[in-house]
Amino acid sequence: MKITQKEVLYVADLARLDLEEASLDRFADQISTILDYVDKLNEVDTESVRPTSHAIFLTNAFRDDEQIEHLDREKVLANAPQEEDGSFVVPKVVG
Repeated sequence: MKITQKEVLYVADLARLDLEEASLDRFADQISTILDYVDKLNEVDTESVRPTSHAIFLTNAFRDDEQIEHLDREKVLANAPQEEDGSFVVPKVVG
């Protein structure tokens, strides 16, 4: 499919792009090459291929919730640089 300079300018205007006159031919050739490739892909027989929404199969890693013992407060706070009343002391980050 051959793209004209006028079509390149139209699309550039829609995208709010300011193209130089010297680059119009190059863009027209590049877009034409891309559209030719898409046309070639449309010739491929995909009759036996299931439609997909992703290129890879995605699965969620769900697991059952398990109730476990919590960490001992004294052991956890033993590694704290600073603690007060059984809690970590951290720098103020919101003014």
